[in-house]
Amino acid sequence: MSVPLGGMVLSFPGARPSQVGFTREELTRILDLYGRMVAAGEWRDYAMDFGRDAASFAAFRRAAERPQALVEKRPALRNKQGMWTLFGEHGQVLKRGHELAGVLAPLERRLVKAIDD
Repeated sequence: MSVPLGGMVLSFPGARPSQVGFTREELTRILDLYGRMVAAGEWRDYAMDFGRDAASFAAFRRAAERPQALVEKRPALRNKQGMWTLFGEHGQVLKRGHELAGVLAPLERRLVKAIDD
């Protein structure tokens, strides 16, 4: 629960946010990769989902298909295997980690291959 205070929204101490989101830096990093993949002809559409437990970014080759890649942020796993997970087209876990850059690395490598072809 939050209370507006002079144009700012402050959460009550100890209250969990109602949904998980991306920080500006995280979203910038993800959208930068998305833009480069679009320019390489790999992706054409994306979707974002913000839930109570996780936020996700899905990238699609075509809008009517399953996502080709899904990046998920799940803060509850921060102290375990890392809050970032990269899922492949068939739902398999491709990478887990504590840092977004490391989790996006397999997609960055795919981008380098797409440009070299």
